[in-house]
Parts: sequence; structure tokens; C-alpha cells
Amino acid sequence: MTQTCILIGAPVDSGQKRAGCLMGPAAFRVAGISEAITGLGHSVIDRGDVAPVAHPPMAHANPAVHHLAETVGWTEALTKAGRAAAAEGFPIFMGGDHSLSLGSVAGMAAHAAALGRPLFVLWLDAHTDFHTPDSTQSGNLHGTPVAYIAGRPGFGAFPPFPAPVPPENICMLGIRSVDEAEAQALIPEAVEIADMRVLDERGISAPLREFLDRVRAAGGLLHVSLDVDFLDPAIAPAVGTTVPGGATFREAHLVMELLHESQLVTSLDLVELNPFLDERGRTAKLMVDLVASLMGRKVFDRPTRSF
Repeated sequence: MTQTCILIGAPVDSGQKRAGCLMGPAAFRVAGISEAITGLGHSVIDRGDVAPVAHPPMAHANPAVHHLAETVGWTEALTKAGRAAAAEGFPIFMGGDHSLSLGSVAGMAAHAAALGRPLFVLWLDAHTDFHTPDSTQSGNLHGTPVAYIAGRPGFGAFPPFPAPVPPENICMLGIRSVDEAEAQALIPEAVEIADMRVLDERGISAPLREFLDRVRAAGGLLHVSLDVDFLDPAIAPAVGTTVPGGATFREAHLVMELLHESQLVTSLDLVELNPFLDERGRTAKLMVDLVASLMGRKVFDRPTRSF
């Protein structure tokens, strides 16, 4: 099945404090994302980079929160861009830090609601990103998207989320760094968390297949949010939030191959790539290779030898 992939650059750098993610969309383009997708028979429309809606400075009761107005502006712009793109094809949001998902998933939720279908979210990340602006101690809003997506209170400065995603429709894969406030907030929720302990014991395919079965049974749309720190920093160093023990090269490609075979994915985030921290573009190239696996490339698609 061929897709019309719509590239949306989101040079968001407001959700954290380490500069460089704004260069992400350019790095993905230089690493050949369009060529990788078209080489598999799909078509690509590059919409260029989105600009945030301008807002005057906003204060928050939590003094740690920074760049609130800018992040709200990005959320509004990406919600609009994402919803429009979803009506035309397969949106790929090229970030930018993970606060871009405040807008990208909102756009997909609005699109799913208009179709009368449930939205599911696969969160490929070292972190749960379940803080609210009230609970974050760092003030980094890239740690809040899943809370916003799930409809947690505390996002009064942001547009109301169009159709909050039920926690049971969210699966987090590869988790290995969770703040105490997030852990306590997640305890009563039905979010599926396949952390690295689960993946070590069960492998990476079993929990993913189970989640995909639920998406399929519900007739859902599936948004995938891929953070560079899902990957082990030994193979993907270009991220400001490195956490040892992440997914290996083969595990990551297996996830993408299984997602392709499911034919359930309808939109994608590529986030937290900081080219300033990369080594000759190796992380950008790996992320593009993973996109290619999601779109149908087989990494080891070789004929079996007989002896």
C-alpha cells in the first residue's frame, strides 16, 4: 500500500533548555528522508517548517515553567497543520523537541474524532512525559505531552485538547526514566507501560503485538511518537536526554517492521534530534532508516542460502 507522506517541519526548541533541536527538520532533510520514502514507492509532499502562533509572554503559577507562550503557540500551529495534513495523507512531524507532540497529537485527535474513530498513541521514549505544568520541577514542557493527550488537568494556558485519548489507548515502549510525580500520577491510570524490565523479560515484539491487536480490534487510528532517546545512546548520541539501556539497532528496526506490517500507523513524530550533538549525522541517518523500515524497507531482506 502506497502512502502520500506529508512532511511537516517543527523546529521547536522551547520545551527544554538545551539548544539545538530547532535544527532537527533540516537534519532530517539532509539525511535523505524524502529520498528514503520515495525510494519505496510512496510520494512525499514537504510542507516546509511551521511557525508558532505569536502570543505575548505568559506567566505560570509554577515559576519553573519557561517558554510557555511560545510552546502554546507551537501547539496551536501544529494542531492546525496536523489536522489539515491528516485529511490528505500520512503526516510526519519532524522535530524539534517532544513538546511538539502537544500539537501533533491534538491534530490527529481532532482528525480521528471527525472520522468517528478512536485514536491510539504509541510512545517510543525513555521517559513517560506525564508531568503537567503544575508538577514539573525542571519547567521543561517537553515532559508534559502525554498528560495533555490523556486529558489531565493543569493545561489551562493551552487550547482544550480536542478529544482526550483514553489512557488505555496509550502504550509506552522502552521507558527507563520516570520522575516520582509522574510515577504516582500513572499508578491509577490504565496506560500500558512496557518499560525496559518488561522488554528484557518478554522481548520487544510481544507487548507491541498485543497493543496492535487492540488498535485493530477497535478500528483505531495509530499515532507513533518516536523520541531519539528511545534508542540506546551508543547508537544514537544526538539527544540532550540520554539514558543508557535503550533499544538496540535491531530492536528498533523490528518495532518499525512490525508497525509497517500492521498497516495501522496513520501519523508519526520524529523528536528530540539535536544535530549539534551528533557524530557526522549518524543519528539523523539512523532515524531516517527507521522511517524507511516503517514505510516498508526490510533491513535484512536477503535470500536464504542453502548448503
